[in-house]
Amino acid sequence: MKRYLFGIVVATCLVVALLVFFNRSQNHDDNANAHAGAPVDISIPSALSGNAQVGKKIFQSVCATCHGRDAVGKDGVAPPLVHKIYEPSHHGDEAFQRAVVMGVRSHHWPFGNMPPIKELTRADVAMIVAYVRELQQANGIN
Repeated sequence: MKRYLFGIVVATCLVVALLVFFNRSQNHDDNANAHAGAPVDISIPSALSGNAQVGKKIFQSVCATCHGRDAVGKDGVAPPLVHKIYEPSHHGDEAFQRAVVMGVRSHHWPFGNMPPIKELTRADVAMIVAYVRELQQANGIN
């Protein structure tokens, strides 16, 4: 009798674990692909901090080629950075630093891998992050 109950408990736990796993996978895929392949519409803040102004200039000259003007993404090329996937609690500032230095394997979006960007310094990336974070905040991503 104990073995029978134990078997039922184990089977129930496995079913629950599989349901949770598939639900999370589905939600992740839905969220990640919400704007896959298409730039997003964003609100531009009326004013930027000094660091964000510098970051905007660097972003527009180096990053916009792939990530689109004002980080809205570029159809079929690279994702928008003004997106909840890149909110600070999911991708902290250091994630941006590491992405620039090491590149990124495609995992949230169907755009392929991002190569390292050798011409940017840590200070450059910090300014870019300030710009992206202010864009995110202006669009309700905190």
